[in-house]
Amino acid sequence: MTITPTALSRAAGVAAVLAGLIFIGVQINHPHSDVTSVGTTEWAVRNCLKVLMAALALAGIAGMYLRQVKESGVLGLIGFLVLGGGYLLILSTALVSAAVLPSLSDTDPGYVNDVLAAATNGTPEGDIGLLETVIRVQGFGYLAGGLIFGIALYRARVLARWAAVLLAVGGVVTVVLSVLPDAFYRFLAFPNGIALIGLGYALWRTGVAARTQAVLAGSR
Repeated sequence: MTITPTALSRAAGVAAVLAGLIFIGVQINHPHSDVTSVGTTEWAVRNCLKVLMAALALAGIAGMYLRQVKESGVLGLIGFLVLGGGYLLILSTALVSAAVLPSLSDTDPGYVNDVLAAATNGTPEGDIGLLETVIRVQGFGYLAGGLIFGIALYRARVLARWAAVLLAVGGVVTVVLSVLPDAFYRFLAFPNGIALIGLGYALWRTGVAARTQAVLAGSR
């Protein structure tokens, strides 16, 4: 198998589409975020999928940035770094939710509930240490990064502009939904998930088009 920039670009597009699908899928019928849900198998499976989603999203947005590094300029670099940092922290906190919180649900339920409160835009009653700061930075990276990167992608005019707009405005929608109950809070994944699917598909198509042009050029 020959690894080429076109093949990597197509793979990144597929990764972004899968990330978007998983991001939306794990939120459907999501159990309420409380200590009684943390110890269930469903909770572990959903959060493991969130870890996979974040890893795929990182690969996807890296491919998007590299595909239009010249067109997106400094704004694209800033957006990529901020959004990439947000997804990296999402991966980390999802791993904590899947592997650490279940082991504490019986011995320290108060701490678990405080972590969940912080993760759903609530106020912890106790001290959860640096994890609260990590969750806040994660939220900033996810919101600000999506806004900046979306604007940069829109201005670059390389990938689907409607999806770039959705990625940018997804942060605004998230801010509105974050003050609503947990059941509505879950819908925050939908705008960004759809944006990842649209941008990933557009990235994959550009890779296919480049491959087709290369084949045609070689046959002349």
